[in-house]
Amino acid sequence: MQKKYYYYLDVIRLVSCVAILLYHLDILKGGYLAVATFFTLSGYLTCKSCFKDERFSFFKYYKNKILHIYLPLIIVVFLTILIIPLFKNIIWVNLKPETTSVIAGYNNFWQLDANLDYFKHHVSSPFMHFWFIGILLQFELVFPFVFIIFKKMGNKVKALPCILLFLLSVAGAVYFYIQSKSSSMMFVYYNTFTRVFSLLFGVFLAFYHQYYKNLTFKNKIASMIIFYVYIVLLILSFIFIKSSNEYFNIVMILVTIVSLRLVDYATSIEKKINIFDKLIKMLSSISYEVYLVQYPVIFIVGYTMFKTNYFFIILVTLVISTILHFILNNKVKYIKIPLLIILLIFTSIGGYKYIEAKDYTEDMKKLEENLNKNEELMQQKMEEFLSREQKENEEWNVTLEDIKKGEEEIKAYVKNLSVIGVGDSVMLGAVSGLYEMFPNSYFDAKTSRTDYEAAGVLRNLASNNMLGNPIVLSLGTNGQCGARCRDEVLAICGDREIFMLTVTNDYEVYVNEDLINYANSHDNVHIIDWNNISKGHTDYFIADGIHLTPVGVSAYANAIYDALLDFYMTDYNKKVEELLKQHEEEEKNKMTFYGNELLLNQDIFDYYSDAKFEVNKDYTYDSLVKLLNQEIENNSLTHKLIFAFDNTFDITEEQYKKIIELCYDHEIYIVSFKEYNLDANVIYFDTSKYMMIDNIHLTDEGSKKLFDEIIKKIEKSQ
Repeated sequence: MQKKYYYYLDVIRLVSCVAILLYHLDILKGGYLAVATFFTLSGYLTCKSCFKDERFSFFKYYKNKILHIYLPLIIVVFLTILIIPLFKNIIWVNLKPETTSVIAGYNNFWQLDANLDYFKHHVSSPFMHFWFIGILLQFELVFPFVFIIFKKMGNKVKALPCILLFLLSVAGAVYFYIQSKSSSMMFVYYNTFTRVFSLLFGVFLAFYHQYYKNLTFKNKIASMIIFYVYIVLLILSFIFIKSSNEYFNIVMILVTIVSLRLVDYATSIEKKINIFDKLIKMLSSISYEVYLVQYPVIFIVGYTMFKTNYFFIILVTLVISTILHFILNNKVKYIKIPLLIILLIFTSIGGYKYIEAKDYTEDMKKLEENLNKNEELMQQKMEEFLSREQKENEEWNVTLEDIKKGEEEIKAYVKNLSVIGVGDSVMLGAVSGLYEMFPNSYFDAKTSRTDYEAAGVLRNLASNNMLGNPIVLSLGTNGQCGARCRDEVLAICGDREIFMLTVTNDYEVYVNEDLINYANSHDNVHIIDWNNISKGHTDYFIADGIHLTPVGVSAYANAIYDALLDFYMTDYNKKVEELLKQHEEEEKNKMTFYGNELLLNQDIFDYYSDAKFEVNKDYTYDSLVKLLNQEIENNSLTHKLIFAFDNTFDITEEQYKKIIELCYDHEIYIVSFKEYNLDANVIYFDTSKYMMIDNIHLTDEGSKKLFDEIIKKIEKSQ
């Protein structure tokens, strides 16, 4: 008997698939509702497939689900794990536990526990969408037992399973609605028991169709019109009902009911297939693969230059999905088997990488424990702060008048400041280090705090007479607010000095540029560029690149201290600058040697004992230029500069010219083993007679000769 084909089921599947893909691309704000349609359709089709055989087979059922649902999932999961290491800038903290939750079928509960927010749409992992598969796998696991029970009921009384399933579906919808009013969005969206009502409605309809006729018009044209009216209603909900809509819960239930009616009509309308319909059928056939592949593609492309190229993302998703579907469903064995073997080999490699991957769960637990301890410490410090606040305020002006402008005294003064800190979990993780650095201060930090909450915290501190000076704000990791709320913070703080820390991993929140621009337009707002200070210091952070290790806590506290010190040392630095001008003539005789192991010469050290030596065996051209730029910015570049590198230092004549241009107003000497045509004092040294066997280091005689050549050139130029 030829299998009956329902074209309009493919239409439903395709519309829903497109809606979810566009939602994940942040184009279609209500596309998340299409998941309810997929649940309804899955419940219906799973149940209908069970009615096909006279005698239900557990083996056949689970085999079918493994091949068509679980195998593609495993392939996509492990191939994703195989590909991601190729992108060095990707940080995926939860690879091990998250992947485990996916392949074990409880990803929706894992995401609840991990406190991820599906609606924020920051791509924090390639598997965020697999909560749906988790619920589906849980349903598919238990459904055979449910089916057998209700089928036995139907064998005796046809109406009984239909009535019970309908009542269970309604009860599930009511439970979903009640929970949506009292629980978090995540709980309602991810929880199996709040979402199962859509699946149950699909199962109900399958039992009803088994025993009774479709609840549709007999007239084909009328049925088609109603079908497409329902399709339009779905599309309109996908366009206009955002996740933030206060009626999203009602709409979710309505979308399930509309999906139920769509399936009812879709299975009652017969249609002759034309070329366009075949395209619909083909696209619909890869809808599951598209769902599996889309988020890994979005996640990975997000770390490339194509991250905003939606056409590229969609094209890659369709191509990969089509290839995967072709390999898994091809009927020609001599084509399918070799391709499947290749695919499974790569999948196995990805599986091995998953097994070998480190699980950071314990690290995250330690972070949580540390945050809790710091929160207790913060509460304790609050009481101590209140007891001394009045006395410190009275001594403030006296202290300012008594402080001398010496650097050490200013450092002590900064340490004794009554700093007020307001921050999120990054600051909370550093509370112990901050109190060690600033023992007379008070820090109010909390996990998941956003910029929007700063004004309320500061206002509360002000009402309790706790608003000291200066104020340090470490917010932005969880998103930013606009200029209006920052102006509100500014108004509360008055003329106090405000220091704002930039955030790391800014590619997810994009706040640093706004912070810097805001500080540039307000005299009492200053930036502590934690993002740049910590750049390259992986030892400062745990795996997420945001929260701090003990080393990072120290660096974080030091960064704040250094910024405050720089601010309060302004007058002192002006005096230092004047002093430097007075000694300008003396500075002209100072020199710095830059080089690698070639400069490890005792004669040079002894003769130029007053010189500065920047010796590093790992110098590169870029690192040298960076150091020079830093010294130029810090005004620490001496007047005489001697560059002496052996032949392991990779530098061209053009690069030396750029260095000379960079240090154009300085007296430059270059020790070279090559003959360069440079606008500088080149000390050409022929190494042919003085090189050791390794052709890198000089013999003792060569070192002595080099020393003589350097002295001769420098003294001759004076």
